[in-house]
Amino acid sequence: MKPSIEKLQKFFSLEAERGYDDKAVFGGLEKMLDAWEAEARHDDLPEDLIQAVRARLRDYGRLTPDSRRDVLKGLWNRMRRELGSPSPEEPPARQADEPVEKPAAVQPSAPEAEPATATETPAPEPQVIRKPTPTPARKPALKRRAPRPRPDGPPAALEASVTVLDGVGPKNAERLSKLDIHNLGDMLYHLPRRYDDYSQLKTINRLKFGDELTVLGTVQSTSVRKLYGGKRQLVEVIINDGTGALRVNWFNQPWILKSLKQGDQIVLAGKIDQYLGRLVMTNPEWEPLDEKNLHTNRILPVYPLTAKISQRWLRTQMDKVVSYWALRVQDPLPERLQVSADILSLPDALLQVHFPDSWDDLEAARHRLAFDEIFFLQLGVAQQKRQWSERTARPFLVDDAWKQLQFARLPFVLTDAQQRAFDDILADLASGHPLNRLIQGDVGSGKTVVAALGLAAVLEAGAQAAVMAPTSILAEQHYRSFSTLLAGEGGLLAPEQVRLMIGATSNAEKEEIRSQLASGEIRLVIGTHALLEDPVEFANLHMAVIDEQHRFGVRQRAALRAKGENPHLLVMTATPIPRSLALTVYGDLDLTVMDELPPGREPVDTYVLYPTERERIYNLIRREVSEGRQAFIIYPLVEESEKLEAKAAVEEHQRLQDEVFRKLKLGLLHGRMKPDEKDEVMSRFRNREFDVLVSTTVIEVGVDVPNANVMVIEGANRFGLAQLHQLRGRVGRGGGKSFCVLIPESVDDAENERLKVMAQTNDGFVLAEKDLEQRGPGQFLGARQAGFSEMQLASLTDVRLIEKARKHAQILLDQDPELQAAEHQALVQTLKQRWSGGEGDIS
Repeated sequence: MKPSIEKLQKFFSLEAERGYDDKAVFGGLEKMLDAWEAEARHDDLPEDLIQAVRARLRDYGRLTPDSRRDVLKGLWNRMRRELGSPSPEEPPARQADEPVEKPAAVQPSAPEAEPATATETPAPEPQVIRKPTPTPARKPALKRRAPRPRPDGPPAALEASVTVLDGVGPKNAERLSKLDIHNLGDMLYHLPRRYDDYSQLKTINRLKFGDELTVLGTVQSTSVRKLYGGKRQLVEVIINDGTGALRVNWFNQPWILKSLKQGDQIVLAGKIDQYLGRLVMTNPEWEPLDEKNLHTNRILPVYPLTAKISQRWLRTQMDKVVSYWALRVQDPLPERLQVSADILSLPDALLQVHFPDSWDDLEAARHRLAFDEIFFLQLGVAQQKRQWSERTARPFLVDDAWKQLQFARLPFVLTDAQQRAFDDILADLASGHPLNRLIQGDVGSGKTVVAALGLAAVLEAGAQAAVMAPTSILAEQHYRSFSTLLAGEGGLLAPEQVRLMIGATSNAEKEEIRSQLASGEIRLVIGTHALLEDPVEFANLHMAVIDEQHRFGVRQRAALRAKGENPHLLVMTATPIPRSLALTVYGDLDLTVMDELPPGREPVDTYVLYPTERERIYNLIRREVSEGRQAFIIYPLVEESEKLEAKAAVEEHQRLQDEVFRKLKLGLLHGRMKPDEKDEVMSRFRNREFDVLVSTTVIEVGVDVPNANVMVIEGANRFGLAQLHQLRGRVGRGGGKSFCVLIPESVDDAENERLKVMAQTNDGFVLAEKDLEQRGPGQFLGARQAGFSEMQLASLTDVRLIEKARKHAQILLDQDPELQAAEHQALVQTLKQRWSGGEGDIS
């Protein structure tokens, strides 16, 4: 007979002999399920049989003795049929002369002055508390189970204040508010930050140093003594379980003595330490044996706390809320969706995420809650996209002859990727619905030219357009580029019809630009956030282009759109966006990927060098400058900081000029300079008045200096891979050999291994995926945070979960585009709640 079946036979036999009183195992048969389930899988028992045992015994303690007898008999007969066991049909009772094994914690024992050590002669360990180590390789897949029945009574009053709970008055409510807990719903979603596994039971004679587990025993003696001249108190309790004794210590908790008396049977959970060669437990969780095991003998939730809120108190309050209200929560997802997605019901998930029955149940609960986060995100994004696509916009049509004329004006031939992107834009402009497209192209892929061609189709028809950039430097660069492409020789516009409006623009000039935009004299305006100011009005705005769109929030894009009548929107980014984010963060935009560089552009040679090798780098710069080229040196800080031992641009500029590059001209650029100062420095660097530009990451986006071919990045370990790739993209734009040198602050192998990925590939999409894995999505979100930063469980790196949630959201919208079905009304309410704090382009 397999060990797991033999163990179950012993439990059933003892239960039958005791008259089915649910005392064969400490705390009832339900308490042995996790340990038995692991052992049963180790014995290769059929999964459906394991689940049947778990399902029948989970509520065993709530049954009458007669019902318990029927349950055990039914289970035993099923095991006979499925396993072919020759065992009798009834669960075997013990023979009269066979001793009954009593729970160790209630066995009387002689008093002992000192706790047992690991060298004492062990007594036989009761079978009921051995927990075999689960085999990780046999971990079962997530499986949906039938939801627990919803109890009678009112639905969950999730908006009720926490003060409705016993023990939560105004003071505790104020403390909970610091955890952003104001009502019962907040409590249900105040999830544990980790879990301690105290579900493993051992007798005292089997304890080992470092064990984290639960111990049952009887209080043998209690005492308290003062330490450090009376400043601290130590409560010492010795417990005995019939196999040995264990010393338990609590520091500065003298009130425990009021609750623990000699002879009390208690359950303790914690870590086994060692002091002077003896095993001890220090500051464990404890509770009486006859109470519900909330703090012991289970997988224990550990919650985020704040001042004057203890873990034990908060766990007790959470238990009140979860045990009563979780099953009364209405699940917003229809049951057919739950079945098709193979996820737990929301009430079950809330129960299991707080007080899990097993690690598998916890994983299934976290999966359901993470699914919800992504699902409602996808649903909101899809609705935004659908609603925007239903609006009408002025169509702009061009023929092939016009296209060929525009191509002929270019000094180069478009790549295939640029052709595809331009075709996508023209198709959107001709559709009669607002263009809503993201052009995603690696550094140097030629996005600006494609945007200019798209603008030309709109400007040709007499409409106005706007281009918005995140920095004045980039806006000025776009002004030069678009002026050349659209208002140069033989261009569509006259030079005076293209204007630049940034923070440094004088008030008088701004007033002139505003006036000419309102009259329609200016056809194309390029600027920064200054374009969003209320006084700026357009006569006939029909297209907006936003560069490096992750730098703009949804509000800013919506404000720009409000300047026209459903204008077409084209957004561009050189920051490669991983697939998982393209499906979520940017899911409301149509996506065009430009994955091809113009011919003749060589990859940038990238190297990781140590701080001790700087002289090699300085020689490289001197050599390239002597050949007529220029260099960037990037630092992560503006000035020295005591907290961050990173090189700073301000201090290092002076040192480099005085000590390293005495014969060269060095410029300085950083984010705290005034806009006109930045523009002057960049202009002088572009005009080759500086050989080397010492800068912070203000030059990360869009700066175009074709003559620069060396990029040195100090403190490279402080940057993400995507950001490093953007900086690297500032060189190599003028043809010929170019170099990027990364200098980490230390020789830390792991950090340098991460940077070496930069040396291995120039593919920004590969780097972006790795950056997402290592640093999370923060650097990709920028100001586009609404709805994404509040996620507790879902990861924007989990492509499988994202695609699963996206698929089911799409199916739902295909079946009910307006979400008007009765079964979807709870879902609609949840969707409104989750998006109420967010922002949408069309909200």
